[in-house]
Amino acid sequence: MGGSAQVSTTERNRQIYRATIVGGVVNALLVVGKLAAGIVGNSAAMIADAVHSLSDFATDVVVLLFVKLSSKSADKDHPYGHGKYETIATSIIGLALLAVAVEIGYDGVCKIYAVIQGETLATPGSVALIAALGSILAKELVFRYTIYVSRRVNSPAVEANAWHHRSDALSSIGTAIGIGGAIVLGSDWAILDPIAAVVVSVFIIRTALILIRRSGGELLEERLPDDTEQHIREIVYRTPQVEDVHHLYTRRIGSTIAIEMHLRLPGDMPLSEAHERARSIERDLRAEYGSATHIMLHLEPIKPRK
Repeated sequence: MGGSAQVSTTERNRQIYRATIVGGVVNALLVVGKLAAGIVGNSAAMIADAVHSLSDFATDVVVLLFVKLSSKSADKDHPYGHGKYETIATSIIGLALLAVAVEIGYDGVCKIYAVIQGETLATPGSVALIAALGSILAKELVFRYTIYVSRRVNSPAVEANAWHHRSDALSSIGTAIGIGGAIVLGSDWAILDPIAAVVVSVFIIRTALILIRRSGGELLEERLPDDTEQHIREIVYRTPQVEDVHHLYTRRIGSTIAIEMHLRLPGDMPLSEAHERARSIERDLRAEYGSATHIMLHLEPIKPRK
């Protein structure tokens, strides 16, 4: 984990709100357009895609609410701040995505089973295909914009929402293939429409599980990756006379991280100098990981060599 662009809390929130509102407006338009196209075009896959966009719109609302809460300053009852609200938002997005994917997959399986039992499905209309292609373009553009903002402001919740946009684009790709195949090949191949819905649901489930796993790890205080902790040690060892970094504990707090460690300095070093070394280490770590990084250092004397 490297450093991210340093932006103020006000600017960070402004960028998050703008990206989320843009996504919300696009999602609202897509819900109406896809639902109408699915009904008029007789496409189960397109109606399922509309439901997916509706879940996207709901998660936009979740992000706006929880990022607002997470930006609150630390207080007496929350000395580490409120960053975990973003983690909770990521969990909600993942769970919502999982629920939608299961519903889409179940509906598709039921329709496939009905065809196997001899039922005939209506062939989707071209309006559904046009809607699917338009959705792919719109959601891919929103994904690229949102993922850019998430990395610029280092927001897990916004990143999760970006991948929700991408899953909607993938859903529309599967929908377009299914609808297009059914239209080109005729009514005998109308089963391609629900097959596409099932395939897409599998990809969405995978994305949802990744988000749930990541946010669950943060809520359970999972340590940062090995390469991140190694980089932290390297930064600390740049300070002269620092030896033996140990008891290193790390975790995420929403968009920030917490670092706690023990380190050794010469036992005869004046307290004021040891304090300055500690301050230097804190400055270096915050320059790399952000000004809001929580750092706790415990200084110990270097053990005499035998």
